[in-house]
Amino acid sequence: MPTPSSDKQLLLIGASRGLGFALAEEYVKRGWHVVATERNTSKLHDLLGSAKDRLEIETVDINYPDQVAALRARLASRKFDMLFVNPGVGDRAMIGDVSTDEFIRVMVTNALSPLRVVESLQDLVLPTGTIGIMSSGQGSITNNENGIHDVYRTSKAALNMLMRSFAARHAGDPRTLLLMAPGWVRTDLGGPQGRLSIEESIPNLANTMDAQAGTAGLQYLDYLGRKVPW
Repeated sequence: MPTPSSDKQLLLIGASRGLGFALAEEYVKRGWHVVATERNTSKLHDLLGSAKDRLEIETVDINYPDQVAALRARLASRKFDMLFVNPGVGDRAMIGDVSTDEFIRVMVTNALSPLRVVESLQDLVLPTGTIGIMSSGQGSITNNENGIHDVYRTSKAALNMLMRSFAARHAGDPRTLLLMAPGWVRTDLGGPQGRLSIEESIPNLANTMDAQAGTAGLQYLDYLGRKVPW
């Protein structure tokens, strides 16, 4: 594990449960100061006792731009080494079965809202910092060889495309931009058949992100630092 660095600051959007919660816990252990968000009161509060003032909890639902704007106003005087956005709505439906309302819900939560967050909060990130988003290997068009989980795959592919557009518009930006694929993890979202435990995924994912710090431009990587094909 890297040497704890108490001066490092992480703004983590979406940390109520699963991988987001595990990332908050991991970076607190690494000595970072973490500002983590939840939509409703969550088990994040269980970390406050052991975090020793290294954890702040904010409430925000990223599907509501006014809440994101309010968070931006509250943090206006702050600077962060990393902004990481963890959208997390799953859907195993095939395209012929999903309702229009459900398709919109997944696309807004997994693609539109995360990039609106990045657009809104990007200036809180230091020029030497990292902007990352939790994507998925299922967002890879190249790797889609079984044709299942249409809706979820589509939302993550859209997320990847939007992040590529963001990177293109900021081609001269020195910051590190990351789309991270955590692997198939046993969480409420990933299900009990996942190949990885949280303990196998998240520390390695954090190691990968930390190792990329200072590398300008966008990369689509898995939790072990391997490139994922677009």
